[in-house]
Amino acid sequence: RRLACGDVEGRLDAIFGRVRAIQAKSGRFDMLLCVGNFFGSTCEAEWAEYRTGAKKAPIPTYVLGANNQDTLSYFPDVSGCELAENITYLGRRGVYSGCSGLQIAYLSGTEAQQQPAPAHSFSAKDVAELKTSLLSTPNFRGVDILLTSPWPRDVGTYANSAGEIDTKKCGSKLVSDLAASLKPRYHFAALEKAYYERLPYRNHMVLQETPQHVTRFIALADVGNTSKKKYLYAFSIVPMSSMDPAELVKQPQDVTENPYRKLRKEAPKSKAPLSAEEEPACQFFFDLNKHQGKKRPSDGKERGDSQPKQAKKPPQLTGPCWFCLASPEVEKHLVVSIGTHCYLALAKGGLSPDHVLILPIGHYQSVVDLSSEVLEEVTKYKAALKEFFRSKGKRYVLFERNYRSQHLQLQVIPVPLDRCTSEDIKEAFITQAQEQQIELLEIPEHSDIAQVAQPGTPYFYVELDTGEKLFHRIRGRFPLQFGREVLASEALLAQPQRADWRQCAAQRPEEAAQARAFRREFEPFDFSLR
Repeated sequence: RRLACGDVEGRLDAIFGRVRAIQAKSGRFDMLLCVGNFFGSTCEAEWAEYRTGAKKAPIPTYVLGANNQDTLSYFPDVSGCELAENITYLGRRGVYSGCSGLQIAYLSGTEAQQQPAPAHSFSAKDVAELKTSLLSTPNFRGVDILLTSPWPRDVGTYANSAGEIDTKKCGSKLVSDLAASLKPRYHFAALEKAYYERLPYRNHMVLQETPQHVTRFIALADVGNTSKKKYLYAFSIVPMSSMDPAELVKQPQDVTENPYRKLRKEAPKSKAPLSAEEEPACQFFFDLNKHQGKKRPSDGKERGDSQPKQAKKPPQLTGPCWFCLASPEVEKHLVVSIGTHCYLALAKGGLSPDHVLILPIGHYQSVVDLSSEVLEEVTKYKAALKEFFRSKGKRYVLFERNYRSQHLQLQVIPVPLDRCTSEDIKEAFITQAQEQQIELLEIPEHSDIAQVAQPGTPYFYVELDTGEKLFHRIRGRFPLQFGREVLASEALLAQPQRADWRQCAAQRPEEAAQARAFRREFEPFDFSLR
């Protein structure tokens, strides 16, 4: 049983008095972990009573070092030392291992804004050395606790609100990098005079990596603050080394995506040897009918397939279809390009004048059902549209909803390059999915949807023109306008009034004029005309 507290600011009697009261009510705790400013600028008299032994901390107390020049003199040894009975300075950076096997990683100070780093700051080198000391240990899975004074930058991404704190501007990028690498089960920080308990986040890429434990980030306020914000946090933790592996990796219902996904993707991809449990993602299919991440052979043996796979034929349609090109139901004035197996048409009630659909000429319900030659032409249209939109300073977002739809429609919507990055687009989709209890997962860039979904499986997927993909297996109800709603939101196109296509439909002459204009501009990129 542990206690963690935020900035003490020299209010030693206040914090230790509170600890005694808690112990009197709830029983004994093993240690107190202090992050943020332990000492204040005017605490010398109060500190002297503890330093001389006149007063004593009620339980073993471990503190981080100085965050400013004024309090440096309280920490005589940079490598850590006992400051008073029951009060220990952990040191500049390192790992504290308790007799129970509990591992606590710590980093003192704030991120250096100059070189060489002042004595109360840490540098990229400090973070790199701390990471190396742990990541180089055999079978490293993470640490139990991480203590830092600054918040990690972007910790609020995909999460509940941090109130007045802007997590995109507050905190340290180096601490984010450290947390992403060390995968602590608990991460405590302070300095912002605010209490924030973030929803737990996962430490693995679903469908790509073996499931791992979650991290809980908790920021604590300053001791004795007048706003009565929480500054002391009690928790129980069994060391990771003593836990049953299955119990350790259990995912709570409110788990979110990792807020440092972008950092992880930008990190150099070293070719480390693969363990028995970790094979390259491209070597297996993902079977979502079973537990996520289970592997099934991709050679067809499990199904007894000994004959070469026959080309798929379009299924026979029992009623009229609005999108089969031969059907009288098709609104042909919207068609802007016709290939051998696919065609391109402006979307009716599009999010923008250049919102288009890629559609198979024959009747196919989803991407998963496409024959190889149709899929090849879909890929050609994607490449042509990417080049076309990039020439206009835009990137496309593509999505498919294989749910309550008869004919495959790949919705392709351009977004200005200077308005949002690919990470902004993914964040918008993931955030809105979480708000609606939709599990939208990133899948390997070089895999296709047929590796994730069986024919007949309802699903929704998003693809960026970089090849990055997000996937949701639909198991119950699903909002039909979800893709449009995300793209129309303030985070992306900022046109929420266009989320419903029925509110955007134009008259036939206007639609025909838009189609002619698009056809004319797209002509230099249209492979079907060559």
